[in-house]
Amino acid sequence: MKLHEFQAKEILWKEGVPVPLGVPLLSLQEWPGVSAKLPPGPWVVKSQVHTGGRGKAGGILKAGTKADLESAVQSLFGKTLVTHQTGPGGVIVRKLYVEQALTVAQELYVACIMDRSKAAPVVMASREGGMDIEDIAKNKPDAILFETVDPENGLGVEAARALAQRLGLQGSAVESVAAVIQGVCKAFLAMDASLVEVNPLGVTSEGQAIAMDAKMTLDDNALFRHPEAKAWHDTAEDNPLEARAAQAGVNYIALDGNIGCMVNGAGLAMATMDLIKVHGGEPANFLDVGGGANTQQVTEAFRILLADPRVKAVLVNIFGGIMKCDVIATAIIAAAKEVGLRIPLVVRLEGTHVEEGRDLLNASGLTLTSAKDLTEAAERVVAAAKADN
Repeated sequence: MKLHEFQAKEILWKEGVPVPLGVPLLSLQEWPGVSAKLPPGPWVVKSQVHTGGRGKAGGILKAGTKADLESAVQSLFGKTLVTHQTGPGGVIVRKLYVEQALTVAQELYVACIMDRSKAAPVVMASREGGMDIEDIAKNKPDAILFETVDPENGLGVEAARALAQRLGLQGSAVESVAAVIQGVCKAFLAMDASLVEVNPLGVTSEGQAIAMDAKMTLDDNALFRHPEAKAWHDTAEDNPLEARAAQAGVNYIALDGNIGCMVNGAGLAMATMDLIKVHGGEPANFLDVGGGANTQQVTEAFRILLADPRVKAVLVNIFGGIMKCDVIATAIIAAAKEVGLRIPLVVRLEGTHVEEGRDLLNASGLTLTSAKDLTEAAERVVAAAKADN
């Protein structure tokens, strides 16, 4: 679950990380009350959306006067931001964060993430703050420093101080940045996060470190340990199809392609998507109905898949184990007839009750293409999607 910047900063502040003074603005109707609570100017008005690249997309504005501030607020509310992460549809700005604009002498990058290979969190730090970490990793991989974090005790004082010194800091900046690094790690562990990122971490001319921006993603599997987090979930930021999938108990992630995929098993789903790309196509989604889904779940998964207007062809790839092929076939038939399937459908079934499943599909009256193996299925669905364009 992703948090907004103002939520992440509140958590970091509780862990001792300095942040600029700011006030969230959750609707335009709240503006009169919020404007009375603002810290002294100048200010920066930030769109609260779950995507990177807000600044480049015009989602962050500076204001030096109250008139400029009100103009910035009015222009950002309801604006559609298109970034490198949103796709061409963009996201609508429904919340803002107004905070005091500060001047810093240096910008750093600090984040805590899980390193699966080490089975432990790691701190990432760089002198190249304010830039996309992907660009730093690609163009200057040596500019990123790493330090393993103890999952139980966090990052010790000496390790944090040594990391700050490796960043080339001196004087009071070493202690200040080291404290922030420790606070980031504390927040990561306390909240069962999968990501805590401060970019940029500003350092003033006096050596004071301040979190100028913050991102935080919580591990959905640990949310039961944080009942308070329910109030932080912004459903308006959810992809509506992903929200429907979560309600149905299936795993769905929207992508940018035009070939819908319905598969059972995450590994098989990834392999299916890879083969679609190998044969020149683009998957529209990751959809794993799981090994034990029932007819109702599979039917809803099929509805969700077809609700994406970008989908020009569908590939169903099922290996029947616990999930029997005849159950999948029954659900496909029911969903296709309900929604009035009008796009090419390629089906590859193997495993338990495969012959029964194939017989049901053949007798259904649906227009579909059967495939004997995954390679053939990928080739056929890619060709169908291209022909539909």
